[in-house]
Amino acid sequence: MYLPIIGSFLEATGMNLEKYALRKKNLHYGAYTTYEFLAIVIVSLFFVYFTWGVYDGARDAENIIRFVFVVFFAMLANLCIFYSLKRETISEFEPIWLMQPLFTVLLAFSFYADERNWIIVGLAVVASLTLVIAHIKKNHFTWNKYMLAVLLGSLFFAIELNLSKPLLQYYSPFTFYFIRCLSIFVIVALIYRPKFKDLDGKTSWIILLIGLIWVVYRAILYKSYEVIGVVYSTLLFSLSAVLIFLFAVIFLKEKPSARQVISAIIIVICVITAILLGN
Repeated sequence: MYLPIIGSFLEATGMNLEKYALRKKNLHYGAYTTYEFLAIVIVSLFFVYFTWGVYDGARDAENIIRFVFVVFFAMLANLCIFYSLKRETISEFEPIWLMQPLFTVLLAFSFYADERNWIIVGLAVVASLTLVIAHIKKNHFTWNKYMLAVLLGSLFFAIELNLSKPLLQYYSPFTFYFIRCLSIFVIVALIYRPKFKDLDGKTSWIILLIGLIWVVYRAILYKSYEVIGVVYSTLLFSLSAVLIFLFAVIFLKEKPSARQVISAIIIVICVITAILLGN
């Protein structure tokens, strides 16, 4: 039940480190995608050595095809997000990116009968919408190819996560993520052929740290999907936005807007309500 809250801390930390690596370092988005997935693969080797698990049914034709689509949409989503992050300011990027939880909830509700708990869906939709509304400003919506990339990336991630749900019963969480990321690494490495000598030592360690964070985060996310479902997990993981907001206020001394404060309160209320109902 409380694993998603830990995952929220990891997501908030991982996103901020990615922003730093992409915006502060002169890295092409395609090369960065390759570096990050290599880091994830390297870190994952430790975990899969102890937790490797591919179970009966994983090699069925239907599940192999579904896995191929998971890899395809995950790769597109990451490329879209990194492409936009490299060009757009965070204030422009964030409101569109925050539509991913809403897309994820709506797709899960549409495709999976066991995700149709109306109260939890309602709480998740309210939390997701208030998150987006809190970050919208009039000057945000100057549509260009970079903003479209964020929107597509958010949608592709939502599709990938929902496609992953039925496959999780056939893999251990770390194994599923390892094979997914290894597949993406091989594809993007062949496409972009980055020069690893361009990476300095500090950036390499930051990307390795990001890789570790996403490995643990995804394992928690997948386990959460198996135990409590996509919609409930998405609601609990919305706490990451509240944590990012608190980090900015406490450590970066940013002045919050009234909408951001109200949004954070509403999200916390929705999460607490869901947890109490779950008990």
